[in-house]
Amino acid sequence: MNIHEYQAKQLFKAYGISVPQGQIAITADAAVLATKQVPGNAWVVKAQVHAGGRGKVGGVKVAKNTDEVKQFASEMLGTRLVTKQTGAEGLPIESVLIEQTSAIKREFYISVLVDRASERVMFISSIAGGMDIETVAEETPDKIVSLMVDPAAGLQSYQCRQVAFDLSLQGVQVRALEKIMRGMYQLLLEKDASQIEINPLIETEEGEIMALDAKINFDDNAVALHPDILEFRDQGQEDEKENKAKLYDLNYITLDGTIGCMVNGAGLAMATMDLVKLKGGSPANFLDVGGGTNTEKVCEAFKLILSDKSVKAVLVNIFGGIVQCDVIAQGILTAVDEVHVSIPVVVRLEGTNADKGRELLNNSDFGVVAADNLASAAEQVVALAKEVA
Repeated sequence: MNIHEYQAKQLFKAYGISVPQGQIAITADAAVLATKQVPGNAWVVKAQVHAGGRGKVGGVKVAKNTDEVKQFASEMLGTRLVTKQTGAEGLPIESVLIEQTSAIKREFYISVLVDRASERVMFISSIAGGMDIETVAEETPDKIVSLMVDPAAGLQSYQCRQVAFDLSLQGVQVRALEKIMRGMYQLLLEKDASQIEINPLIETEEGEIMALDAKINFDDNAVALHPDILEFRDQGQEDEKENKAKLYDLNYITLDGTIGCMVNGAGLAMATMDLVKLKGGSPANFLDVGGGTNTEKVCEAFKLILSDKSVKAVLVNIFGGIVQCDVIAQGILTAVDEVHVSIPVVVRLEGTNADKGRELLNNSDFGVVAADNLASAAEQVVALAKEVA
């Protein structure tokens, strides 16, 4: 689960991480009033969306007076911001952060995340802050430094000093960075965050170290344990289909292909998507209906898939273990009838009563294609999708 920048900065302040003063506003008039509570004669107006790269597309602007604050807020609020992280539709701007300006001397990058490969918490830092970290990693990898934290020992002062040295910080700045790193580390552990990113972390002209931006991602599997974090959730920033899928205990992720995929089991779903790509197609989604699927879930799964207008064909790949294949086949036919599916559907069944299931599909009046194996199913659905396109 992602949260907005202003919410992340509220958490930063609670964990002793220095941030600029700011106020949230949901109207242009409220943005002007916010300047009364934020010091300075100029302010930064920041669109609040769950995406990075805002500054490159007009989502972050410096206002020299209150008239410009009102103008910029009016231009942003009620529109959709499109960045390289949002897709073509963009995300709605429903609030703006009015923040004090900062005299920036240097910009850095620092993040902390759960590194599953090493089973450790990892800090990543770079002296090249303010840029896309992916670009830095590709063009100047020597400017990125990684640091592993042993879970038994926790974050140590010498490790913080090592990062400070890498960032060319000195004196009181070293202690300031340690305070920030310890705050990030505790926040990650106590709130079950999966990643915390500050880009840029700045050194001001006065030598102060503070987080100019803030991004936090939380583990979806643990967020229910933190009601205070769950209150930060903004469903307007999330994919509508993915939210609906959760109501029916479906694991759904929107992709940008033309072949809808419905599979029971996450591993099988990944393998199915890989095979579709191998056969020249492109998956429109990841959809795991779970091991104990039923007619209702299959119907809702079809509705989700068909709500994506780019889908030209559907591949259903089910392994009948807990639920027998003939029961699944009947559920698929019922769903196809109820949802009025008008695009090609290819079904691969394997497991208990698979022959009976395929027989039901082949003898139906809905034109569902029953494939003998997964490779054949992938080939057929790719070919059918191209015919529809």
